Amino acid sequence: MTEPESGPAVAPLKVLVVDDSETVRRSAELFLRQGGYQVMLAEDGFDALAKIQDFGPDLVFCDILMPRLDGYQTCSIVKRNARFAGLPVVMLSSKDGIFDVARGRLVGSLDHLTKPFNKESLIGAVRRHAGSHAGVPAAL
Repeated sequence: MTEPESGPAVAPLKVLVVDDSETVRRSAELFLRQGGYQVMLAEDGFDALAKIQDFGPDLVFCDILMPRLDGYQTCSIVKRNARFAGLPVVMLSSKDGIFDVARGRLVGSLDHLTKPFNKESLIGAVRRHAGSHAGVPAAL
């Protein structure tokens, strides 16, 4: 009797969460891990840029208001790098005004998720945006 053949193991999608609030980072990490994703956390834009290089995420959630390097600046730097220009970035913010969303789009973000977020909205954003980047169907 032979073992059934299985296809190649599919690695979990990698998600980077950038936020200066430890509470937000840990909440996002919990929700994403429950969804089966590999998670890396960064506490500001500079930390995020280093981790994008090393971790190679399939999607980045990036807070807008952070010290040193804000989310708009971080997203803009990522999008100007040829290697990471296609990396989906979703802005996180408690501000959801039309100007906040538009400014995020101008620097290259694909979406805007308002805080506080819940597990469903976070996982939904991953499915909408990371799936196409990683070659995985968006609806899992």
